[in-house]
Amino acid sequence: MSALSGKVQSVLGLLDPDQLGRTMTHEHLTMTFECCYFPPPPGDEAVAEKPFQMQHMHWLRQNPYSCHENLLLQQETSAVRDELLAYRKAGGGTIVENTTTGIDRDLPTLRQMAKDTGVHIVAGAGYYVDCTHTEATKKTSVEKLTDVIVSEVLHGADGTDIRCGVIGEIGTSWPITDSEKKVLKATAYAQAQLGCPVIIHPGRNPAAPAEVVRILQEAGGDVSKTVMSHLDSLAFLIKEGYEDKIVIAHDIHTKNRLTKYGGHGYSHILKNIVPKMLMRGISQKQVDKILIDNPKCWLTFK
Repeated sequence: MSALSGKVQSVLGLLDPDQLGRTMTHEHLTMTFECCYFPPPPGDEAVAEKPFQMQHMHWLRQNPYSCHENLLLQQETSAVRDELLAYRKAGGGTIVENTTTGIDRDLPTLRQMAKDTGVHIVAGAGYYVDCTHTEATKKTSVEKLTDVIVSEVLHGADGTDIRCGVIGEIGTSWPITDSEKKVLKATAYAQAQLGCPVIIHPGRNPAAPAEVVRILQEAGGDVSKTVMSHLDSLAFLIKEGYEDKIVIAHDIHTKNRLTKYGGHGYSHILKNIVPKMLMRGISQKQVDKILIDNPKCWLTFK
């Protein structure tokens, strides 16, 4: 663990934190999201099963989880590789890839993408929401889950020697299930051992983030090294003085979000959102904290 202290762990190995550059802290580059399939509205079944066409893109934006093909991001390796090259050209340096056990994490593909594009990729350890937990996972003890997560960081995951550099995204539903509570406790125990960053996907309820934090803290987790995803109050938090606690990303996880299919892609924040932030009174120093300094602090092992 001393070898990790002060470093960031990417799929290609350890990095000095100053190498990261502008960082998107919650993205997916290859995954399956069929766990969240939702039947299309009545009468739209035929559209949902048709191959992607421009005339259907608006419908797809409104119903992204009602088309099976849209949920298979892992089919778009070539398109994602091109997007990473564009992201690097736009000034991006690092992407935290939040695909965990249960949604088809593919570490060899992530390593190859990092080699091909020069973008640093940090992979995620751990487990997603309850509906993706196998029966074996649900029966596994907290202690064993902890050992698995620690091993994914120290030795490699999914039968590879490719090591994860963050725990998460750890998925929770609402109410938080017993299996998810075990994973949260295991996450806290692993974090206490490793001094590593953690990232959470909270359930869709206003009370969910606080309940997750309670469980993590009671199990010895370090909330100062923990990111809570999907909280959209950026300008308000800056105004309230929390600019040192904010990170940003797109959470791309479906095909229609890729530029190949008319989506905004992984460079959207750098190319379109940052200029708007500056126009609306957020300083360049604050932007750099959100894109560079805060992710660097979070991703660095204690």
